Parts: sequence; C-alpha cells; structure tokens
Amino acid sequence: MDILKIENLSKIYGKGETAVKALDNVSFSIKKGEFVVIIGPSGSGKSTLLHMLGGVDRPTSGKVLIDNTDIYSLDETQLAIFRRRQIGLIYQFYNLIPILTVEENITLPLLLDGHKVDKEQFNQIVTVLGLEDRLQHLPNQLSGGQQQRVSIGRALISNPAIMLADEPTGNLDSKNSNEIIELLKMFNKTYNQTLIVITHDERIALQADRVIAIEDGRVAKDEVIRP
Repeated sequence: MDILKIENLSKIYGKGETAVKALDNVSFSIKKGEFVVIIGPSGSGKSTLLHMLGGVDRPTSGKVLIDNTDIYSLDETQLAIFRRRQIGLIYQFYNLIPILTVEENITLPLLLDGHKVDKEQFNQIVTVLGLEDRLQHLPNQLSGGQQQRVSIGRALISNPAIMLADEPTGNLDSKNSNEIIELLKMFNKTYNQTLIVITHDERIALQADRVIAIEDGRVAKDEVIRP
C-alpha cells in the first residue's frame, strides 16, 4: 500500500527573470514501511522536497498525498493538525523547546492535540531510546546524541503515517551518528514505521531499502537496494 504519493510536484521561488525552479515536476510513491533515503548535492532541491513532504511549505503546483489525504487541499489550520498527527519530523538541530523537560518535549504533540498520553507506549519509546533516567532533564543538560533521541521520541509519539528525518546525523560524531541510524532502522523494521531520510551521507543511503537521487530539482535516479 502506498502511504505517500507525490504527483507532478513543482516549486518556483520568485518571478520573471529571477525565478528559481527548486522542484521540477517530481513524481514518486513510497509504500508503508519502506526506508527511503533521498540524496543530492547542495542546491539540488532535496530540502525543498522535504518541506513539501512535511507540509511546511506549499508547492507551486502538484500534489502530496499522505495516507490518501491531499495535504495541500487542506486550509492552514487543518494542515497544521494533520502535520502534527501524521508527520513525524526529525531535524538536524533537534528543534527541542529549551524550557520543557525531555518528557514534555516528547509528549508535546499529544498535549497540543488535547490527547491523553498512552503511558505504556511512552514508556516503551523512552526505554528503547535509553532516556528513562533523563525524563526531567532540560535539553541543555543533554548531549547532542541524547537530544536527537528526544527528537525521535517526539516524532514517534503520535504514531505518524510517515517519519521525515532531515540530516539527522549531520550534527553528531560518528558514534552517535551510527546509534541514531540504528535506532531509526529499528523503529522502521520493528514497528513498520515508514522512514524517509534526507541526507548527503552515502553510508546512510547504503542501509536503506531504496535511494532517490535529486539533481536540479528532478528525480535523477530511483533505485531499489533491498526489495
């Protein structure tokens, strides 16, 4: 089953002679439970694509369907709610709320929705992430690797349709980078969590089920590594 469909997606910044086409008629689909890496050089359009997939920036034309919902047919309020519930975002620089504890940062999407936290699920996530003894710490009391683990927990707590990671190891040393990728792979395989990673790191790409290469705003290659 396709959990994500991209249809003729284009994004143009500016107008007239100064217009820049960041995405040019991009189309592909991703099945539920796939681990897909999107690679490309700086300026290729991969970050713009991530923003389109994450519901952060509207395309100039084309569609993004997540779990059969055309997300850009939604108004801003509906889109914000959908994004919070169905899209788990992991950023290179963590984007944690500095005045909230680890527990509060992880559960924030549920609290914003007015939903009760499933304690069993929460405990399972923090145990797997190795954060049980850090729940009352603030982000500035954590290492970079621990902060990224909190970011992963926050992305997972709502059981999103897809999880998007933007250079998730770009701010980490090699040991923490390997641990974070292993955690993401574990959630992908154990919980059938659809995982899309934007990166320039070919070592990560080699661990994926599939690699999509973006060049000059277009899909240059779409290769299945593990059927």
